Amino acid sequence: MNKIINILKKQKSLPLDKFIDIALYNKKYGYYMKKNPFGKDGDFITSPMISNLFAEMIALWCISFWEHLKKPKKILIVELGPGDGSLCRDLLKTFKKFDSFYNCLKINLLEKSEKLKKIQNKKIKNKKVRWINSINQIKCGPIIFLGNEFFDALPIKQLYKKNNVLFEKHVILSKNKKKLEFSYKKVNRKIIKYTDFFNSPSSINSLEYPITAIKYLNLIAKKINKFNGSLLTCDYGYIFNKKKSTLLTISKHEHKKIFFQPGDADISSHINFNLFSKILKKNNLDVNKIVTQSEFLQKMGILERANILSKKMSFKSKANMYYRIKKLLDTNEMGGLFKVLMAQKKKIKFSIGF
Repeated sequence: MNKIINILKKQKSLPLDKFIDIALYNKKYGYYMKKNPFGKDGDFITSPMISNLFAEMIALWCISFWEHLKKPKKILIVELGPGDGSLCRDLLKTFKKFDSFYNCLKINLLEKSEKLKKIQNKKIKNKKVRWINSINQIKCGPIIFLGNEFFDALPIKQLYKKNNVLFEKHVILSKNKKKLEFSYKKVNRKIIKYTDFFNSPSSINSLEYPITAIKYLNLIAKKINKFNGSLLTCDYGYIFNKKKSTLLTISKHEHKKIFFQPGDADISSHINFNLFSKILKKNNLDVNKIVTQSEFLQKMGILERANILSKKMSFKSKANMYYRIKKLLDTNEMGGLFKVLMAQKKKIKFSIGF
């Protein structure tokens, strides 16, 4: 907090996305650069950590996509923000059961944090895996981009429209120079692309604009168009525009006030999947319908797989497995709150899971 206050003393104000970027990704004191936020002892738990069947369904989807491409001799999987490495580790366990796919496989992990790279490396340890810092490092394909709770951790802008004039939310210091608070500043509407915000009904006067995610989506689409492939992403999000802020600060599995310990707590926002779809389509990709995590996992056969596994399990192990699957599928929990989007190069026409 003190370090961010010192920055504000010099700069006087920060656009919200710049504040989030400093709090999460500053090399010295950003949250993801210095902490392991995952697990019971951390701040949150992700789907791959709840059940390895989540990764197994993703793995089967990847293999099915590769088969649909007529089994190219090389296939590259790029995981966006690999977290604690659980998803990659469990993907590899499934991939190893399919020799023809595994022999064609390479995996790139896109990760900024040196701290998290070390955690991931301890779990994975596989010669097929390498770490990259930028999507521009990708030089071959076809590519399957995988994202699980990646885009919700990227900085966003919050914009407000009044009398057709655009204002942007900034973070400033309070008068006593000890606390953080919000302020709105007038900005040029040209900062907004891919949305008809100014033509929307007058009742919709606020917008969360995922400026960093848009840059990633444009880069991902460019690589897919060049090398062939797809993007599969799963995240907290909504399909119909929300009129209120979705910004969250999370610490020790609880929601906190937005300025709670910046640099030591997670900050995330919900994904506007309609906007994502529009951006990807404008980049000349096909986008299947957006489905809930529950629908996707059930279409991929997670319950059938659980039933097969349960036949060799003790009652206690079986109960534990189904309890974990319920968390993934319950429409009042992750099953409904999380949405899944798939974009692919035009004319591929792959729709398994959707």
